[in-house]
Amino acid sequence: MLNRFYRDFDVERRSGTGTGDDYRTPFQMDRDRVLYTPTFRRLQSKTQVFWSGEYDFYRTRLTHSLEVAQIGKSICHWLKTRPGGPLDEGFFMDPDLVEAVCLSHDLGHPPFGHAGERTLNHVTREHGGFEGNAQTLRLLTERIFSAKRTGMDPTRAFLDGVLKYKSLWTELKSAAGVPPEHHFLYDAQRDHLEWAMGAQTFPAALTPGVQRDQFKSIECQVMDWADDTAYSLNDLSDSVRAGFLNIERIEAWAERCGVPTGAGTALGDLMLAIRQRRVDPFVGKRIGRYIQAASLLPAGNFLSGLTHRYGFQLVVDDAVRAESSLFKRLAFEVVFLSPQLKQLEHKGSRMLRQLWEVLGERYIAQRRIDGQDFQLLPADTAAEIAAAPGAAARARLVCDFLAGMTDGYAARTYKRLFAPDFGSIGDLVG
Repeated sequence: MLNRFYRDFDVERRSGTGTGDDYRTPFQMDRDRVLYTPTFRRLQSKTQVFWSGEYDFYRTRLTHSLEVAQIGKSICHWLKTRPGGPLDEGFFMDPDLVEAVCLSHDLGHPPFGHAGERTLNHVTREHGGFEGNAQTLRLLTERIFSAKRTGMDPTRAFLDGVLKYKSLWTELKSAAGVPPEHHFLYDAQRDHLEWAMGAQTFPAALTPGVQRDQFKSIECQVMDWADDTAYSLNDLSDSVRAGFLNIERIEAWAERCGVPTGAGTALGDLMLAIRQRRVDPFVGKRIGRYIQAASLLPAGNFLSGLTHRYGFQLVVDDAVRAESSLFKRLAFEVVFLSPQLKQLEHKGSRMLRQLWEVLGERYIAQRRIDGQDFQLLPADTAAEIAAAPGAAARARLVCDFLAGMTDGYAARTYKRLFAPDFGSIGDLVG
């Protein structure tokens, strides 16, 4: 049955081509092109909360992305089957599209989690900054899938679905007077943003920053809530298993913050699950509740006449959204701010800074090191950087290389360059 939710505008590809004659739908092709790339596979060795490789039960960026995709598809099914709702068998959000968006949402994140992202943004502040979502867009449109470095030629609906932020680096810098810390696109991505928006101009009310970033397609909204659901619940499970969250720490935090812990409260239910050793069933039940807390409301805006993707707003029950925020705050203040994790973040940040310094000296500034012509990067990467038109382009390619590293590859490269007692021919394979 034809799905009336999508139009030719939505399935047009970045190259300007249409759907083609592949046996798959356009959105299945988008999903498959992401799924079978080395970039996606590298997420298995990138930090989610705890450093990848330390224990076999910790979530990585890969397992997190898979869980977000499952939750996103479940939200699609839930919304499609609501009696009296705006969706039906012939008019619905495509679950393959939502899956593709969810699988891709963390593609651009560098090694060592958000600490790595902050570090790369700091060291590239003179070259347009670094942002995980902007890097995802760069990968999809310019780097992955194609040997010619022209990207995977995404459909408009898919490309727009990963655009959590729609403000350019220069726009935010001009407004604040300082380079932005996060939530921006690279200036060179203006054309991709304009194409995703169908060349429509943002209304004056959607100023760069928070106002504009709230303007998302319905698939992006679903991904965002699926990500929040996974982040606020599944990361709790890892934290309990790792010993960072226990009843005593939860009670102490709740007392400091004035959060209730009695029977039937969110923290009360969590502590009961810990006592009964039933944290995973607790998380699973909560995920179902968060999925069923979603509903749709009609929306009217400057794009809703072009595409149904902007004709709806995802609404989440206030109590459920507040509980999700509470769990995220608990994890952040008790787990993420703990000295153990902060020490690891510092170590990862320092490794990336020093790698940037030596690679920047050799490949961005194009200076010999100690009078010698050391080749520190793979030959094809070094050749692409050497051919780049200027220092800013060279810096972006060096940043691409560092952002694409797994945690382990970054650590091994650091050791080969800076640890006197590490390194052999066998270590050269990343």
